[in-house]
Amino acid sequence: MEISESNSALQIVALGGLGEIGMNMMVYQHGDDIIVVDCGLMFPSPDMLGIDYVIPDISWLRERSQNIRAICLTHGHEDHIGALPFVLQEINVPVYGTALTLGFLNEKLKEYKLDNMVELVTVKPRDTVQLGCFRVEFLRVAHSVVDGCALAITTPEGVVIHTGDFKIDHTPIDGQLTDLASLSRYGEAGVLALLSDSTNVEREGYTLSEKYVGEAFAEIFPRCGGRIIVAAFSSSIHRVQQVADIAARCGRKILLNGRSMVKNVQISRELGYLTIADDLLMDLKELPHLPPEQVCIISTGSQGEPMSALTRIAMDDHKQIKLEKGDTVILSSRVIPGNERTISELINHLYRRGAEVFHEKVSEVHVSGHASQEELKLMLNTVQPRFFIPIHGEYRHLVKHIQLAHKVGIPEERCILATNGEVVAFYADTAAIVEKVESGRVFVDGKGVGDVGRMVLKDRKHLSEDGMIVVIIGMNHSTGDVIYGPDIVSRGFVFEDESQEYLEDARQAVIFALEELNSEMRCDAEEVKTAVHQTLRRFCKKTIERRPVILPVIMEM
Repeated sequence: MEISESNSALQIVALGGLGEIGMNMMVYQHGDDIIVVDCGLMFPSPDMLGIDYVIPDISWLRERSQNIRAICLTHGHEDHIGALPFVLQEINVPVYGTALTLGFLNEKLKEYKLDNMVELVTVKPRDTVQLGCFRVEFLRVAHSVVDGCALAITTPEGVVIHTGDFKIDHTPIDGQLTDLASLSRYGEAGVLALLSDSTNVEREGYTLSEKYVGEAFAEIFPRCGGRIIVAAFSSSIHRVQQVADIAARCGRKILLNGRSMVKNVQISRELGYLTIADDLLMDLKELPHLPPEQVCIISTGSQGEPMSALTRIAMDDHKQIKLEKGDTVILSSRVIPGNERTISELINHLYRRGAEVFHEKVSEVHVSGHASQEELKLMLNTVQPRFFIPIHGEYRHLVKHIQLAHKVGIPEERCILATNGEVVAFYADTAAIVEKVESGRVFVDGKGVGDVGRMVLKDRKHLSEDGMIVVIIGMNHSTGDVIYGPDIVSRGFVFEDESQEYLEDARQAVIFALEELNSEMRCDAEEVKTAVHQTLRRFCKKTIERRPVILPVIMEM
């Protein structure tokens, strides 16, 4: 049976979050009704010079804005709510979420003067809201941020369970367990489809409970004679609570360091998610007057961000906080892929200051907020979906999650491997990918959204080192089509003004090499880089017998 929009089928399309980590945004459509689940951002890769954030392309959604009933949020992490200040400027619809999630969001909206323009609707776990033809129940799930929820979305075609980010923590800090009872209730009644978090699908076993981190802190703190600095994500409220509790037991006062840490702790205390006595918190001006053994600093900057407070402390460039021999620094967060070298340098600088450093490779000072394989199996068996769609992960994660689903008895024909922009339609107990809509990435630079054009990117990528050729190519992330370039810039190799004909010949060689690649290889930035590098290396050696440093820069758009 052919499925199309005119059939009034349930259609699900990801505008971000499939085949990548971050930028999560899922759209559910049935007839004239649309709801959006999450609206996140992605932080730029090193080659996106000057770019602050990457957000989903909402062109397809913008054309249907009059049909959007609401945006429903699973939790308050940036990769799920970070794009809202930009998207809500164009699509102003009610936003539903739990108290802390909306507390974090409202603070972001204030920065863009949108806090009085957007309707924020607070829900509690097991609350149900009717949004057009969709009935959405919010179900508690454990995660690394408080107040996370899965969504049970009842549609005319059946129930869809959208897990959001989750893990099965049987001993959570706040006692709020993942609501397996409600998930089982839906599973017994019949679930059309499960969309489940794939982030940790490569990890065997179970994800450790957050309480293990508290036990590690309780072991480390009494052994420390100097100041203690705990670096964590500002949204890790349970982590902050455990640090505060153990610091109080050890006779230490708390100094909050970092703008987002100060603000998120304030919001969490006001909403009752954090219990920290006023007299336990100290001001920066008190720091010089307290002995080191009475100080605990909770800071942002665990990823070694260049301008973060912790990096400035490590570089001995912080005006008020100076590390001394005997101080202890605990990096209580996971290493985000791509930040390994930066964090390694941060740790080296901390040791140069005389500090002792604990991190996840040497101590259990961090646990993941995402389900590992046994928990993912438990979710699949509890929900018992007819169809399964893995979400939240790079392509290999989605493939691995489908392999895991096969192991628990879901046949291959009922597992759907979708990527961003592909429309999955459900109709008359069938499911299929029926079309691909416009999707992609939009760059945010300061207050500019999508206005970083190719000339700006060219200037940012223009390297002025001798003996170098820079090749700049803009590629469509989904199709591999060349959007911009190739543009060739040289420094110390040939003088551009006098060698335009030579550089044009080099450019044509690159174009020919790209045409020789198949579509799958053109969608892989590393394959394109290799092909460009090899082509220009052969071209330069053959024509003038020189070996310049060749730097292909592939911008995925």
